[in-house]
Amino acid sequence: QVQLVESGGGLVQAGGSLRLSCAASGTISSVNAMGWYRQAPGKQRELVATITSGGSTNYADSVKGRFTISRDNAKNTVYLQMNSLKPEDTAVYYCNAQIFVVGYWGIRDCWGQGTQVTVSS
Repeated sequence: QVQLVESGGGLVQAGGSLRLSCAASGTISSVNAMGWYRQAPGKQRELVATITSGGSTNYADSVKGRFTISRDNAKNTVYLQMNSLKPEDTAVYYCNAQIFVVGYWGIRDCWGQGTQVTVSS
């Protein structure tokens, strides 16, 4: 079994910062790409940022220059540093990881439970 546990969400004023963390635990053989997605009320879930095991990153245009994704491979943890937050960043943020699980053939697409980020104007 594998779990992704997120932390770091909350309420912040526009222009402020938050840092999200997501730790993968369980019977993990290895972790490939990790990423963050978000879903605002009434909208579809969208990609925020991804990072490969080698450190290559990809960002949505809406967050480029404001958000930074990073990871600690030794801890199977991914981070999202969010600066210059805007009210339109308000959403539930979900962690995602592509994981090779011990005893399981193939890669598993794993999701966290989500953490709320609210940016007030």
